[in-house]
Amino acid sequence: MNSDLLKKRIMIIGSNGMLGQRLTENYKADSKVELFCCSAEESSFIENVEYLRLDITIKKNVHDAIQQFYPDFIISAAAYTNVDGCETEKELAWKVNVTGVENIARHAILSDAHVIHISTDYVFDGKNGPYSEKDLPNPIGYYGRTKLASENALKTAPIKNTIIRTNVLYGPAKHGRPDFVKWVVNSLRGKKKIRIVTDQINNPTFLDDLVDGINRIIEYKKEGLYNIGGSELLSRYEFTLRIADFFELDKSLIEQIVTSELNQPAPRPLNSGLLNLKAQTELGYRPLSLDFTFSRIKKELDL
Repeated sequence: MNSDLLKKRIMIIGSNGMLGQRLTENYKADSKVELFCCSAEESSFIENVEYLRLDITIKKNVHDAIQQFYPDFIISAAAYTNVDGCETEKELAWKVNVTGVENIARHAILSDAHVIHISTDYVFDGKNGPYSEKDLPNPIGYYGRTKLASENALKTAPIKNTIIRTNVLYGPAKHGRPDFVKWVVNSLRGKKKIRIVTDQINNPTFLDDLVDGINRIIEYKKEGLYNIGGSELLSRYEFTLRIADFFELDKSLIEQIVTSELNQPAPRPLNSGLLNLKAQTELGYRPLSLDFTFSRIKKELDL
């Protein structure tokens, strides 16, 4: 039998994003995977992969891309994630975050593909976190509304699907804007003062933990809703202190503020975070410790 027939055919949509890059590197190195990458940019940030520039808001383009590759699994990791931008560019946010996912869901039927979609804790209001999969969403900003609508678009489609909610992604993505850890390290090393909020609570999620969670969903062919978050629940300020401690940086440069002082266009869910119990029980998911994730970032990015 042709060995290619035994390979899982995995299509990553949003492959140039922070998560997409890690997924691409992971599956590129897997001999049991046939990989197809799509993103909005002209070319792939990761070299030597099969790549197609794709605008998910155009129905025909999504149809053609899925028909071209005929995937077993589609990882839907493309999104308009500028939370404040979503408040002013509502039409664009809806087109990317909702219409784009509707297009993926509609055409996944072509190859009987299982769609794994990345969502967010911003579907909650942040009053009673951390949240389980059973808690009722109540988004307070337009970004959260579009992400909840994207979840509903998948749930109502006649396809195999899994929705993953995650929060505050960080990790050693080599291209694009720096993640929070790299930004903190670079700022404090450059002796810049940084203002960090004390009233936003999350369990920041290491990219490789999320990749591991996705791997397990694919391996066990799990459908439904799963939270995939980090190992510790802490404020953004506490997270910053932990980064400064690990990288031996000057903590006196970190100024404590509250979210309201930032005067941001979009409201933020404050008391948030995601409970991992279901993923731990059903998938065997075990997030890495914060310090271990920092050591991996330090090594990979030579920080």
